[in-house]
Amino acid sequence: MTFIKQPAALILKKITGLLLLCLFSHMAIAQPFKSEIDAFKKQDSIAMPSPASILFVGSSSFNYWKDIKNYFPGYPIINRGFGGSTLVDVIYYAQETIIKYQPKQIYIYCGENDLAANDTITPQIVLNRFKQLFTIIRTQINKKTPILFVAIKPSIARWRLENKYIETNQLIKDFLATKKHTQFLDVHSAMLDEKGKVFQDIFVKDNLHMNAKGYAIWQKIIAPTLKN
Repeated sequence: MTFIKQPAALILKKITGLLLLCLFSHMAIAQPFKSEIDAFKKQDSIAMPSPASILFVGSSSFNYWKDIKNYFPGYPIINRGFGGSTLVDVIYYAQETIIKYQPKQIYIYCGENDLAANDTITPQIVLNRFKQLFTIIRTQINKKTPILFVAIKPSIARWRLENKYIETNQLIKDFLATKKHTQFLDVHSAMLDEKGKVFQDIFVKDNLHMNAKGYAIWQKIIAPTLKN
């Protein structure tokens, strides 16, 4: 076998390139949803929301609710739902998506993607992650700020996870029952028919995210809890 001797400078250049590639790859993995978080920062730089705003934060069921302000006219709403985020992601970006706003109310929809991402993720793990997020909020925002958890929803696409969603919802509901200034909003039950099956006409084509009919169900449950 013949080895071709390469100049030291060329070897060093290749090694440096590989190291940079590894570094950028690590950064990309370590910072998921960075483009969406950057978009939030840009919006805030143009017009920072009032501290008296109502914050909706979590995963894509909020992110896809683009016209949420039309459902709750007259309320100062900030929507910071992003991508297919898990509770781990919301914890990671808590400063950028929750703490900086010091809102007067916080609505959280998250946990669905945690269970869908990996079969080893149990309802107890999701509860523990939620507790971690809850603690972050309680230690960095006024302790009397209402925290409302919107129940993990059922869907056609993820019906196989229905039992896990039900168990997780119950665990989080029980946890919140021990805490002041909190509320569990059971949108899950409202999305099921009399036979306990999820309504078929409340989703877009992916059978996962909701259409206007689905969000109308959420509106009826959330609206009475909003603070003026």
